[in-house]
Amino acid sequence: MFLKLGHTLVRRRKAVLALFIVILIAGGASSSLLIPRLDNGGYNDPKSDSVKAAAYLSSTFHVKDPALALVVQSTNSVTDSTTVAEEATLERSISQEAGVSRTLSYWSGGGVTSLKSTDGKAGYLFVYSAASDPSTAKELAKLIQTKYDGPYESLHIYVGGSAIINQAIGSKISKDLAIAESISIPLTFVLLIFIFGGLISSAMPLVVGLSAILGTFLILYLISLVTGVSIFALNLTTGMGLGLGIDYSLLIVNRFREELHSGKSVEDSIARTVATAGRTVFFSGLTVLVTVSSLMFFPLMFLKSFGYAGVGVVLTAVFGALIPLPAILAILGTRVDKFVVRKSAIAAKEDGRWAQTARFVMKRPVAVVLFAVIILAILATPIKNIVFSEVDSRALPANNRAAIAAATSSKEFDGQSAAPIEIIIPQGAAHQDQIITYSADLAKVGGIVSVAAPQIAGSDARISAISSISPRSSDAQKQIESVRAIPTSLKTLVGGTAAEYTDTQAGISHTLPWALGWIALSVLVLLFMYTGSIILPIKAVILNILSLSATIGALSWIFIDGHLTWLVGSFTKTGSIDTSMVILICVVTFGLSMDYEVFLLSRIKEEHDAGRSNVDAVATGLQRSARIITSAALLLAVVFAAFLTSGVTNIKTLGFGVAFAILLDATLVRALLVPALMRLLGERNWWAPQELKRFTVSH
Repeated sequence: MFLKLGHTLVRRRKAVLALFIVILIAGGASSSLLIPRLDNGGYNDPKSDSVKAAAYLSSTFHVKDPALALVVQSTNSVTDSTTVAEEATLERSISQEAGVSRTLSYWSGGGVTSLKSTDGKAGYLFVYSAASDPSTAKELAKLIQTKYDGPYESLHIYVGGSAIINQAIGSKISKDLAIAESISIPLTFVLLIFIFGGLISSAMPLVVGLSAILGTFLILYLISLVTGVSIFALNLTTGMGLGLGIDYSLLIVNRFREELHSGKSVEDSIARTVATAGRTVFFSGLTVLVTVSSLMFFPLMFLKSFGYAGVGVVLTAVFGALIPLPAILAILGTRVDKFVVRKSAIAAKEDGRWAQTARFVMKRPVAVVLFAVIILAILATPIKNIVFSEVDSRALPANNRAAIAAATSSKEFDGQSAAPIEIIIPQGAAHQDQIITYSADLAKVGGIVSVAAPQIAGSDARISAISSISPRSSDAQKQIESVRAIPTSLKTLVGGTAAEYTDTQAGISHTLPWALGWIALSVLVLLFMYTGSIILPIKAVILNILSLSATIGALSWIFIDGHLTWLVGSFTKTGSIDTSMVILICVVTFGLSMDYEVFLLSRIKEEHDAGRSNVDAVATGLQRSARIITSAALLLAVVFAAFLTSGVTNIKTLGFGVAFAILLDATLVRALLVPALMRLLGERNWWAPQELKRFTVSH
């Protein structure tokens, strides 16, 4: 099939190129339509109790969370006549702004104690949006922050709240993405020229990478028409698009050169390239695709979005490498080596430093395995300190106005008045005595500052409680679990930001085993089909688990313990890492690691099937593929490392995590552990029951 495809692409090369250009134009046009449709939220489990509680609050009690929570600070008491008059003018002005449905403050709400700061010199002013979801009121957040944040007569206004935090994160990510691309793309092209040795050939990965990015933008735009897509998906699209474009182009172009230099015609070289390297790209893409598709198992729109982006990137990158790239190479022919700047990169060597490294490793495999495992274990040690959380204002730079507002709110007020714990008691109106008892027990839960009087609407009851604990934290999770554990015969639904966070963590925990099972099973099956071995897929999964453990340990050491800020840049140390980001890093790096595993095993198997011994097959296979793997890893690391320039901690975490993991995998794992273990296993590497051999792919 692949051989026939290669010949067809040569004969239809101009038509294929024209179609490719049309797709690029469509993808480019969709990018301008996509960004305004992207969402900054998506962290809630839609089937959770907290979401059900939110529905009750909205439909039955007509309660809506404020889009913005302004801290109105005065040099005098909040009851001072000047302060009261100036706040009234401020609140009246804000209430007349477009998009504001109503306002509520300490002053207009009757002097509720929870809306007053501990020193009595500041009060909350809540702004409610006309939008159905207050957290998405981007334009209103931008307007209020621009117009009111800062000095106002003798007052000082700090504009915070869910909408302003989401708007600030989204805006920062968009700006940081442009900066990261302005760094990574030129630097990547310079490195490509060095690796490929020629100007023409070095442009090929950018062609595939650009097609993967623009193609995925088009796919995400179409998906956004029917469901929510997170703005964070842009970073994965860019990083993986360039990364896979580089990976697959390196493999295709190097094999094409190899076939050309062996004396074959351009058409035969293309056909042979598609039949060998093309098949490898196809199966490699399948392993990455099934891995990243596991993100769509999770109930959170945030993680689902990465699944959409990951699948889109893989499909478009494989398409770009298998269809337009061979067509372009067919048009270029021998001119692919034009404008050479480094001759040694042009011709492949039968024997070289990678083959020598493999032979060195295979002479002392036990020592190498012990050395590599000890290094991985040391790197993994800080994993014991890991604490999970969810993205909040602290992901922003400390000097960001939204982050300053959130920090001021936490400092000045006893509790989280803008994010109360909400308890809905369906059919509770008929059980007044039990509700009073429940309220008293609720007030005894650690961290609860105050409990409001029960509110009745129809047959249902509502109780609001103010907590002193940050709602998106492990402490808040424990508090919500304590609230839900209060003994009562009443049916209760616990909602609010802290409950939503708790349900999110629970949703992830419940889904994770299914996602991991899907990844392990599908990768084992695909690698068996490709290699014909039972042993090699199991080894690959185990090595990836070791590599990922080391990566999570490194993330914990840096982003929880606060080391290496000179490398990753400054960030607000929270003592935790976003759960979703850790899952994303693990899934993406697992997929990319399997990418490199397929690259390596394909050449080793090709040499082994040609009659070479296990040792010679490993040495030659490593010589032919290691340069591609390490070059691809270096280039991909550059792409993701550029995310370290971001001011959003989550994006820093993603950039460092993926860059570190793929460099670790391409060096310590692929160059040392793999050849050492293959030497120890010998011919047993290729063992499988005879009755299963018929399910393998012929090479």
